[in-house]
Amino acid sequence: MDWDRLRVFLAVKEAGSFTRAGRALGLSQSAVSRQMIALEEALGASLFHRHARGLVLTEPGEDLHLSVLDMAEKLALARARINEARERPEGPLRITTTIAFGTAWLSARMNKFLALYPDISVSLVLVDNEELDLSLGQAEVAIRFAPQTQPSLIQRLLMSIRYHIFVSKDYLAARGAPETPADLDAHALIVYGDDMPAPVAEINWLLEAGVEPGARREPALRVNNIYGIYRAVRSGLGVGALPYYMSNEAPDLVEVLPDLKGPSFAAYFVYPEELRHSKRIAVVRDFLLQEIAQDTGRDDVPKAR
Repeated sequence: MDWDRLRVFLAVKEAGSFTRAGRALGLSQSAVSRQMIALEEALGASLFHRHARGLVLTEPGEDLHLSVLDMAEKLALARARINEARERPEGPLRITTTIAFGTAWLSARMNKFLALYPDISVSLVLVDNEELDLSLGQAEVAIRFAPQTQPSLIQRLLMSIRYHIFVSKDYLAARGAPETPADLDAHALIVYGDDMPAPVAEINWLLEAGVEPGARREPALRVNNIYGIYRAVRSGLGVGALPYYMSNEAPDLVEVLPDLKGPSFAAYFVYPEELRHSKRIAVVRDFLLQEIAQDTGRDDVPKAR
């Protein structure tokens, strides 16, 4: 089919009349009408009902509209990829991740990234309860903490992360540090809420570390958000388990019981298959890998592949 006719068809659908579509396209009403008659003849189907309020799509018109919209989106995406292949990285970039990672680690590095790539306009979308759908274009990049199963998504391992035990300097001065796992019995523990979906298995391992089989400590506070645990530990309330990406941002935190290892999980850099050749995606991925490799006190950090 002639793409020019399909482009006119989209304009007529949006405008609701040949006259208004012609104004938008810089064509006469008769030229628009001739294009639509030719398209209907080529398809052997009527595309519009003539209605008192304007033109309304028929059932074949609705089917064609959905297909042409999909074609237009793919053409726009192809044009964007071609432009990015020959030009410097630019344009909007929406990155989504969890509130904890985005607040404690990612947002602190955006100043450096934007200094390197001033033509990229970054939006950070931080959510915990509902992930944005990359396949629907709700974001271009996600940093996720579980393997993705959608075949339309590409994922790259960013880093492996393990939980470690921290207290604030104020808490340490007031209560001292536990010397053995059994010493945790005498300390105020801050853990994840039992009735909430946990980001990793066995996240409340502090309640059972160093206790008799079947026994369990009672925490001083439960919080259904890792960032909330982080803030509570920094306030001096008690002992909590945090990943290094959070503790590295807080010099007032002190690691205790370093030989007691908590559960680990992986962070993935995720983006849609159709953005495989996007320069914006490539530069933000490489930037994040470089920042992770430079972090001190990090856990296992893979090299870019």
